Amino acid sequence: MLRRTMGLLEAVGHRAAMARWGGNARRAGNADLPDLRMQRARARALRQKLNDLIFVADSRLALPRIGSNAFLRPEGTDWSWRPALWRGPLPYRGLASVESPQNIGDEATIFHDCRISELTLRQLRNTREQDLAPFGLRMDVFRFDGSFLSLVLNLPDAAAEGLKRRHLIRLDAIIEVEKPLEIFARLNVRHGPNTEQIVRELPLQSTENTVEFDLAYTKLNEKRSEKLWLDLIFEGPEMNQVTIRDLTFCRSPRAEL
Repeated sequence: MLRRTMGLLEAVGHRAAMARWGGNARRAGNADLPDLRMQRARARALRQKLNDLIFVADSRLALPRIGSNAFLRPEGTDWSWRPALWRGPLPYRGLASVESPQNIGDEATIFHDCRISELTLRQLRNTREQDLAPFGLRMDVFRFDGSFLSLVLNLPDAAAEGLKRRHLIRLDAIIEVEKPLEIFARLNVRHGPNTEQIVRELPLQSTENTVEFDLAYTKLNEKRSEKLWLDLIFEGPEMNQVTIRDLTFCRSPRAEL
């Protein structure tokens, strides 16, 4: 009974607030400037609270669910991973004038050598029917006076456990670009004092891209595999918008001949 009464009172209060702000909006063209200034300040404060509520509500109510790790895995996959950046919300919505290095959560870092940063980052909530990742990452690059821009992802320790030269590591990425852009993926495998590197160019003929790193072509010491990380390298990113809707990794043994 109490909950019902509170619900009715809340509904009445909501209608009254809507009527009040609707009246303020209609009278804004003829309102006294001191009153209009005060109303504007209150409206902006209210809008911020409403935006905060909408952001959280969209995140919780939209599909795919936050924390989802659902994606297609090739047959024989013995390890797979979607970085947390695409699974759950960051403690902040975005960053402007991004410096280098700039951590994005616990697993990702942005690097560049710009003297003046005109780079912004924003986490998006994926809501399209075809999206499997709950979140995406949007990067806007305006003037770019540096020579490189990269997003580095540290793979978890499990990626190195039991790693063999017969393994293939597959990267699947859904990337949207405002204008044509070259993006390279460089897999780094540290084993003892040495590091193996394999570079692949993302095709970008469509938004869904797949590249494979074949460890058979490396000099990996299987007994000393310690750490893996991936560099996404953006060539000539000036005046472009890049949206990474999803990014996943799979590891599987190559079929024996």
